[in-house]
Amino acid sequence: MTKTLDSLKVGESGKVIAVSGHNTSLRRRLLDMGLTPETKVEVIRFAPLGDPIELMVRGYALTIRKDDAKLIEIA
Repeated sequence: MTKTLDSLKVGESGKVIAVSGHNTSLRRRLLDMGLTPETKVEVIRFAPLGDPIELMVRGYALTIRKDDAKLIEIA
């Protein structure tokens, strides 16, 4: 079973393996935001209702929706 970014808890980190959604604008947008393969990602916090998720990526804070995080495979 593949682990996805939305399954991480606060303080946990992982390395991006792949971004699903071949040839979609959402995939391109996630890649443009720095979520490329081999990039380290750390979960900083969740919003009070669990969505969105704040991440630390390449030295900056990035906030994405939980549904988008399900497209990002991590190790």
